[in-house]
Amino acid sequence: MAFAGFPSEAIEFYEQLADDNSKAFWAENKHRFVEHVKGPMTELTEALDDYGPFHLFRPHNDLRFSKNKPPYKTHQGAYGESEGGHGQYVQFSADGLMVGIGYYAMARDQLKRFRDAVVADATGDEIARLVADAAKRKYEIGAIDELKTAPRGYDKTHPRIELIRRKGLMLSKNFGAPKWVHTKQAEKKIRECWEGARDVCDWLDAHVGPSTEPPSDRPF
Repeated sequence: MAFAGFPSEAIEFYEQLADDNSKAFWAENKHRFVEHVKGPMTELTEALDDYGPFHLFRPHNDLRFSKNKPPYKTHQGAYGESEGGHGQYVQFSADGLMVGIGYYAMARDQLKRFRDAVVADATGDEIARLVADAAKRKYEIGAIDELKTAPRGYDKTHPRIELIRRKGLMLSKNFGAPKWVHTKQAEKKIRECWEGARDVCDWLDAHVGPSTEPPSDRPF
């Protein structure tokens, strides 16, 4: 079937899962997840295949290293990586739709290239300008984490130290749950969000690019 939006039942499912995040609730309501969440997300990623291929994240939390996590995630995410290296992300939850693009978590070799490009005046001025423009256009600027001070070997008084301290660079928009989320218009809004960040992603692909480190050494 073609993507027709996320139904209101998907929000209701996640609201109830937040109140009762138990194996018993999941067993009784898994069919609702499949029909109202996983199904539409699968249809959406198929419609966005020109940005993909996409990977749908599992609904189960990894509890091996944490005793405090609930057993099930309260959102459904999907991720696709471009040939240039930047990633596209879409997420649906009780709060509605969130869309992201960029390099959320950089590996060590990517961080070195990113920081050196930010330090250099020509490339650094360019990305600072592009990020500032994206913020004016209501993009949230984020990353998996950032240092509290300058990384070793970098000047803590550098004029672009806020970028240098980041461990990634991602642009995102939290759309919430307006009426269009429940229609095929959602696909258009996602595409517009990703296309609006193309200049930042072009810079990242040109100056950072994919990691060459083994997967075990990457922060994701």
